[in-house]
Amino acid sequence: MEIALYLEPANPTKFHFSKSENDPRFGDGIKIFSENDNEDILRGFDVAILGAHEDRLAINNTGCAHAAGQIRGHLYRLYKNSANIRIIDLGDIRQGNGVNDTYFALKEVLVVLLRAEVLPIIIGGSHDLAYAMYLAYESIGKIINMATVDSRFDLAKTDEELHSRSYLSKIILQKPSFLFNFANIGYQTYFVNPGAIKLMSNLFFDVHRLGNVRGHIEEAEPVLRNADTVSFDIGSVRQADAPGNGNASPNGFYGEEACQLMRYAGLSEKVSSVGLFEVNPGHDQRGQTAHLSAQMLWYFLDGFSQRSNDFPDEKNGQYIKYYVDMEGHKEDIVFYKSKSTDRWWMEIPVSEEKRSKYRRHLMVPCSYLDYQTACNNEIPDRWWQAYQKLM
Repeated sequence: MEIALYLEPANPTKFHFSKSENDPRFGDGIKIFSENDNEDILRGFDVAILGAHEDRLAINNTGCAHAAGQIRGHLYRLYKNSANIRIIDLGDIRQGNGVNDTYFALKEVLVVLLRAEVLPIIIGGSHDLAYAMYLAYESIGKIINMATVDSRFDLAKTDEELHSRSYLSKIILQKPSFLFNFANIGYQTYFVNPGAIKLMSNLFFDVHRLGNVRGHIEEAEPVLRNADTVSFDIGSVRQADAPGNGNASPNGFYGEEACQLMRYAGLSEKVSSVGLFEVNPGHDQRGQTAHLSAQMLWYFLDGFSQRSNDFPDEKNGQYIKYYVDMEGHKEDIVFYKSKSTDRWWMEIPVSEEKRSKYRRHLMVPCSYLDYQTACNNEIPDRWWQAYQKLM
């Protein structure tokens, strides 16, 4: 497939940055995809930047389709954080005649990138584009975990049409389902229907209130380490730090917390795609939100450059294994701790039949706090949620 059919190459002359050996900027090391290139060129890259000009189904945020160029302008002027990441800028997905055409184009490009093991970073557009991200994994037959940083769950009634506040319903109801787990980081209770919170609990999904995350932001790291795809709605950042959004709220994550979350996502070897959505230049003030978005991407790539591949593997033995005897339970809870990074995992016991199908989901990222919880003879929530989905 010629992905160039779906792409409008970026124009590097629009992004002013220093081109000097003594003053290396982010934009200096990025390959700009051209109409003469084909997908074979992707083999030499680790990360692909991809803009999205689509906001026709945005709720109260028309104009977010124009964010990609603004974010690029700030990103390319930042200083390099790592020389060992090979990045290509594919330009922007051409907007289709209908929204479904844009979804199809984005899905097709993402499929090529995922198969080439190139991590796509999607910038611009509305949050319903996360549906196209899901469809890409469905196309390659991969059962995934999704994580989103959002002040809402983006759920709607079953008969409601797809838009930026309902795409998750579409994903959950998709048959056959390729969604193993959904995680929300930062929901604000006054924006969420109580019935939706109950639904998340019944589905054993992983949701975290804003206040809880801000109080212990390090506990969000295992959530993001467990995700295959991460989408970030800039509306989850407080208005003072990110005014460029039609749904901006006085409360939300601080800018530095948003950067920390993106760095956690970058550090995760499992994360294979990320999207930054709902940035609206029409509501922005002096480019503040676009600038913050660029810094968030900088932190994601900083994390990406430090991926350690420390997943517990019996072949390398670079971990410590702990067995916690749970009173009243037949089996111990087995924990693994990386010797190199001190990161933790829990193993979920299942039958051999399910082990082959859900192998990627049997080792659940966790924290030292989960280990302490088990030592106090309490089953950690992360373990219980995963166990229930596998039974």
